[in-house]
Amino acid sequence: MTDLYTKLVAGLVFPLQEKLKKHTTVAVRKRLEETQWWPQEKLEALQLERLGSLLQRAERQVPYYRDLFACIGFRAAEVTSIADLQRLPFLTKPIIRQHQEALKAESAEGLARFNTGGSSGEPLIFFIGRERVSHDVAAKWRATRWWGVDIGDPEIVVWGSPIELTAQDRVRKLRDQLMRTQLLPAFAMSEAKLDDFVATIRDLRPAMLFGYPSSISLIARHAEKRGQSMNDLGIKVAFVTSERLYDHQRDDISRVFGCPVANGYGGRDAGFIAHQCPRGGMHITAEDIIVEIVDKDGKVLPKGEAGEVVVTHLATGEYPFIRYRTGDVAVLSDKSCPCGRGLPLLEEIQGRTTDFVVAADGTMMHGLAVIYPIRDIPGIASFKVVQETRERVVVQIVPGEGCGNDVESLIATGIKARLGQTVEVQVRRVDDIPREKSGKYRYVQSLVVGN
Repeated sequence: MTDLYTKLVAGLVFPLQEKLKKHTTVAVRKRLEETQWWPQEKLEALQLERLGSLLQRAERQVPYYRDLFACIGFRAAEVTSIADLQRLPFLTKPIIRQHQEALKAESAEGLARFNTGGSSGEPLIFFIGRERVSHDVAAKWRATRWWGVDIGDPEIVVWGSPIELTAQDRVRKLRDQLMRTQLLPAFAMSEAKLDDFVATIRDLRPAMLFGYPSSISLIARHAEKRGQSMNDLGIKVAFVTSERLYDHQRDDISRVFGCPVANGYGGRDAGFIAHQCPRGGMHITAEDIIVEIVDKDGKVLPKGEAGEVVVTHLATGEYPFIRYRTGDVAVLSDKSCPCGRGLPLLEEIQGRTTDFVVAADGTMMHGLAVIYPIRDIPGIASFKVVQETRERVVVQIVPGEGCGNDVESLIATGIKARLGQTVEVQVRRVDDIPREKSGKYRYVQSLVVGN
């Protein structure tokens, strides 16, 4: 049951904050809570209407798209179906870097500069307008409420983005106190810090957790190792996002914290693409986002087939993301969710293209192919696999209790069985495996895929 303080924050304090920021978050969220129950046909009609508006504005006001449309003979007013999107080329990270200013709408005001963490080697700098922020926050808010929690409920956020962690000024701290949100830095994961994190969670007794699955599962395992009970705190849900959620992470989090795990999929660049509901469906935010799945040649694939996620964000008129290649691999579902929402579903989110590896014979395989044989070896506290070439893999391991002298040979045998007997496997024992600058943790990184 929502307490009075939460009602005050969700109903008054947060809406006032959004109004002062000139955001329409509250109105958008209320609308989303209505449209989520629409049938698929009605949602598609809404998408088409909003797509037409986005494309026409891009044609009139965005120099990059005005020139592109003229060059290929594309007229936004002639779009009559969502499939007409396929007449447009993809928007890629190199294109955004090359045309950073030309992608701004001439009428745009108050654009905020953002960047991705650069996990693929080079950060991406882009801009977001107030409409986009309002819609993204509203989508996340709607999904939060699916789980019986709301803005203002006590929350622990385990995060590592420099954007959040450098914004801890007095105003931000006051806002977090009002919202009952406490931030734990995801890239400070020493034993002592983990002890502090466990104590903080026990003291705050949050209604929800939010953060990277790797970080929250690490805290869970640490609490378990310390014999600290965490399932008596009243935590209702753990929201995880920004990384692939592995089954063992979900199991660790739900077992230790005694709560369900709600997966979320999206990014700072592509927006909040999909959220998991209590019945298990990964619902796409279809009111704002059109998702296409394409093969390596850019051909749109039918539902049920795995390919790269391409996103058109319909609330990005001030800095359009139209047919943006995310670099993620997923599968669209042809099923409906038992919850009754008409929002389309993602059947499977397999991870980034660089989370895949390539066998010596050229076969592409999911990173799980090299994760499983390492994860099953006792005595390994953490690990990271870097595929440098088809013929060379480097594995970093942090030895834990009971790590035997045969670990190196076991790892090499397991990886060779999957990637090929000719592959050189080098195993290095290290004291620590650094996280990325964003605070995320990657089990697998391939320098082969996509190159």
